[in-house]
Amino acid sequence: MNARTRRLTTAQALVRFLSAQYTERDGVRRRLIAGTWGIFGHGNVAGVGQALVEAGEDVMPFHQGRNEQSMVHAAVGYARQLNRLSAQAVTTSIGPGATNLVTGAALATINRLPVLLLPGDYFASHAPDPLLQQLEHPVEADVSVNDTLRPVSRYFDRITRPEALIPSALQAMRVLADPAETGAVTLALPQDVQAEAYDWPEEFFAERVWYVRRPAPDPVELAAAVEAIRSAGRPLIVAGGGVHHSEAEEALKALVEATGIPVASTQAGKGSLRHDHPADLGGIGHTGTAVSDDLARTADLVIGVGTRYTDFTTASGTLFQNPEVRFLNLNITGFDAHKLAARTLVCDAKSGLEKLLEALSGHRVGQEYEAEYRSGKDRWDEVVEAAYRADDENAVPTQTQVLGALDAAVGDDDVVINAAGSLPGDLHKLWRSRSPRQYHLEYGYSCMGYEIPAGIGVQQAAPCTPVWALVGDGTYLMMPTEIVTAVQEGLPVNIVLIQNHGYASIGGLSQETGGERFGTAYRFRAADGTFTGDPLPVDLAANAASLGMDVRRAKTVRELREALAAARASDRPTCVYVETDPAPTAPPAEAWWDVPVAETASRAAAVEARERYDRQVAGRRRHL
Repeated sequence: MNARTRRLTTAQALVRFLSAQYTERDGVRRRLIAGTWGIFGHGNVAGVGQALVEAGEDVMPFHQGRNEQSMVHAAVGYARQLNRLSAQAVTTSIGPGATNLVTGAALATINRLPVLLLPGDYFASHAPDPLLQQLEHPVEADVSVNDTLRPVSRYFDRITRPEALIPSALQAMRVLADPAETGAVTLALPQDVQAEAYDWPEEFFAERVWYVRRPAPDPVELAAAVEAIRSAGRPLIVAGGGVHHSEAEEALKALVEATGIPVASTQAGKGSLRHDHPADLGGIGHTGTAVSDDLARTADLVIGVGTRYTDFTTASGTLFQNPEVRFLNLNITGFDAHKLAARTLVCDAKSGLEKLLEALSGHRVGQEYEAEYRSGKDRWDEVVEAAYRADDENAVPTQTQVLGALDAAVGDDDVVINAAGSLPGDLHKLWRSRSPRQYHLEYGYSCMGYEIPAGIGVQQAAPCTPVWALVGDGTYLMMPTEIVTAVQEGLPVNIVLIQNHGYASIGGLSQETGGERFGTAYRFRAADGTFTGDPLPVDLAANAASLGMDVRRAKTVRELREALAAARASDRPTCVYVETDPAPTAPPAEAWWDVPVAETASRAAAVEARERYDRQVAGRRRHL
């Protein structure tokens, strides 16, 4: 090796390169790739695995996972907690290890959250062909199972020669650090290339800082936006996840307090304002609050800040019903800013909100409008209190009473994580967010199994913060394996495990759409062959204990409160297990969601459901 090169394997060079990458925003510098998750097999053990052990923990911290999908979820939870400014890598073998990454990659890209995927691949030389777990394609010899990651990655490359890593690794870092492009990034690594040596230029390993830009709005777009806001009588801000990613909460608060414009939040944007702020109206859309959805129906200007406008937010195109409604979208990406034929402010959320505040000096909405939404907020607060209230401390709690007990137990900076089932709807309507990071809902992909590994990632990013993963029995059974990781690493993640004997959320949707709850209960088969017998005799609390958690069973509201308090005070991973009263106590949906119903059917339930569907779908609008 001469002074200008260093002889390393491709895997060793990649690990050294990753250890020298940083992001910087507002003068704060972080490692871009702060650690690597891995499960080793023949496709990565002698390459990336050897490189990690040779580099050592100081160069690249390593985290041992139990499931490849859940390792991605943990990395995503980590990146979200740190506002996308720091990420983690995930290495797997070839074959099922690699394809297990696909769900996690889709979740990351849909939610615009960075994760670096390093799956092993077939031999670039094709010397052993086919090798163990290789997919053979009759007309495309360069295809491997890793190609399933192409559509769910924001950048993909297969490194078939050592020197090809240099431009590809730089592109990978650029995408990961760019808030307008970020998501899953995949570098597929043929196992022979991983172990192949090359004389790498020393410059490749130099410290490199990727500055995370805060682009300001274009002056012409800004002037048009200010004119639209000044001329609106009933403006409504829809806060999305971009508010959090940009750390724009204080800028939003300043704008709202100066103008009186109210704020409704998507799942990703909830907590943009503290719940008790006079202008915070809570969630919007199908799982939104009555006050948010009532204002959305009559708004003449909807100001989206960092939102993708999913169907839950727009109530499948039925929510914004004012004939004169127009949209103004502030977003870091032009792709999202142009949705709903909106006026656009393509810029960073924080810089854009600050410029709006400056340009709107002296402007404020009418007093009647403020009085209207504040009155609606007060009425909804009463709904929340009623849902949380437990008049009998010795009764079996309902699901909303579980949330009420948790609300009383957590501190302002605790993080509450959820992704799927009936809990997202209840949380969006009812949870009282007290800080920007407290409400952590993955609802871009709504992936069952996300919560526990994501809790580990959040705990890694915020070691002193109490973390709560809320899961139903259906979600728990999907992916409990990372409990072992939490125990191994001494991460005091708390799991609130709610037993309701099946897919309760989908059961309700099935009932509404004519499916008659078919196949949604966890029960024995009855004599007629349906799953309507006795509940299955599973003991999920015992399962959690067998994986190493401290488990506290709660049968009543009082026991639940005691168990939650004990879990928060513990320094060990703790599971609070509670079987809930199935009686529905959550307020009903305030807006529609489009799930198509059979157009023709012989069963009465489906016929009636179709009649309801036809009435609802008639309200859909195309905003052009």
